[in-house]
Amino acid sequence: MAKNENSTKKKGTFSDLRLAVARKYIFPDPRRAMMAAGGLAGLAILAYYVIDFHFLKSNLAASGPLSSFHANFEKDCAACHQQFDAATNAKCSVCHEKTGDEVGVYTFAGHYIYRSGDARRIKDGGNKYSAKEENCAVCHQEHLGRAAAITKVSDAQCISCHVYGSFNKNHPQFQFAAQKIADDTTLAFTHIRHVKEVVKREKLADIERACLYCHNPQPDGQRFAAIDFDTHCSACHLTASIATPALKMKSADDPLTPGVETLEAMRRRGGPGMAWASNSNPNEFQIKPGNRLIKSPVRHQDPWILENLKMLRRALHPSNNLELADLLKASGKNPAQNGAMVSAAVYQEALQALENYAAGLRGRPEPEVQKDLIKIDSLLKVTRNRLRRQTNLIPNGKPALPSALGGPGFLLPPNSVNPNLAPDQVTSMNELAESLTQPCRECHTVANASIVRVQKDQQILRRAQFNHRAHIVQRRCLECHTEIPIIAQAGVAKVVPASLDRAAIQNIPGIENCRVCHNANETSNRCVTCHYFHPNKTNRSNMLLYLD
Repeated sequence: MAKNENSTKKKGTFSDLRLAVARKYIFPDPRRAMMAAGGLAGLAILAYYVIDFHFLKSNLAASGPLSSFHANFEKDCAACHQQFDAATNAKCSVCHEKTGDEVGVYTFAGHYIYRSGDARRIKDGGNKYSAKEENCAVCHQEHLGRAAAITKVSDAQCISCHVYGSFNKNHPQFQFAAQKIADDTTLAFTHIRHVKEVVKREKLADIERACLYCHNPQPDGQRFAAIDFDTHCSACHLTASIATPALKMKSADDPLTPGVETLEAMRRRGGPGMAWASNSNPNEFQIKPGNRLIKSPVRHQDPWILENLKMLRRALHPSNNLELADLLKASGKNPAQNGAMVSAAVYQEALQALENYAAGLRGRPEPEVQKDLIKIDSLLKVTRNRLRRQTNLIPNGKPALPSALGGPGFLLPPNSVNPNLAPDQVTSMNELAESLTQPCRECHTVANASIVRVQKDQQILRRAQFNHRAHIVQRRCLECHTEIPIIAQAGVAKVVPASLDRAAIQNIPGIENCRVCHNANETSNRCVTCHYFHPNKTNRSNMLLYLD
């Protein structure tokens, strides 16, 4: 009995019955060996990574070979990574932002401005734009092999932020189509009528050749050159036989009755920008009975007509800022009212007018005039350089600037009429402006004694790019541009109603037209097919100029 008690003490007991149990029942020998083997394996793995990190530059732990762009860094992980962290923007900037700029040409904001021209992206200072920015490595993923193109972002990466899903399902309608943005309404233009005329005059068998008569593609295949009067319109409009109506001339004996100023009077008056008067042919002006004048021929942007309009405008709508508007051949709409951007072409035109004014003073011998010309030339050069800096990054070659840069002088003359004029004088002046611009009003809108500017540099796609050259192989022009029924009406003799064909119709297809081909079964419908977001390297140094 004593022997059994000693045996129980060695084994241990459990429960009130003091049942014997051996230690090896709780810690069996096989499990003890497995735990020891696991511990040794863990130590071996830890040692493996320590040696790889400190001595082999993480060559063994890398998740895959780098792309050819970064292959030189494959043995040096620290060039891109912080310890135990993904690649950071700061590491990317070491190589990609060698110019030392304060903006960062490859920042998320930099990517956006190259495509949209929205300078707010780099002026935000932490507002709603910067709050959504991602690290470079989120979109540009590495370790996918030498042939991987890290600039080609996958749809999965895009829709992680842009919750549109597939292009064929939830992608929103194009902005210009969704908001029903109208085309330029300041031009009296009908596509169908002009297509018929071009087909007839050029003896074209293919109606789409008439489209290309005016819409001249640029070499890159994406854009078209702006419509130019001398190139596209002069064959039919303002020919040598076109003349003004008989216009009442301004009389010294009757200064209250409005009238046009003669060429001879303009020559005597002179002034800035009047050099054209000395070079004009006086035989183009015919004096008629009743103190009336006819000018023939009438030229596009005829300086005599524009000068008389300027004088009428000054009398009808006096303003402190009107002198700036007088630098332009046509007045623009008020950007402050509709949120539009003023085209950089407006500022270029104003600067050119000032340079022409200065050129007219170069023959003056007075020392004070020559001294002032030096200052004027310097200011014009500074202003032109600043304008170039503000516009050379705008996408698609269609620069636009905030209206604040131009001020109210570039807007339409104010609607308020000179209170010193009698009602009959105001009526007479407006009637004279209508008669003076009769040849112009065949195409143009005249308001407040001013020809309203035609918006010929419109930009439709601000967030995407489109290549006509790549599409013309598969589709014809009029298969996509169907808002105006050109083909259906081309053979119809009667006049097409304005509801079907007018300048205000935006003849651009919507997203449903693109989905016909761009789907999972035919042409690529990936995000990067249209939204290639990578910045243009040729403009990287210009990003600094936005800080001005």
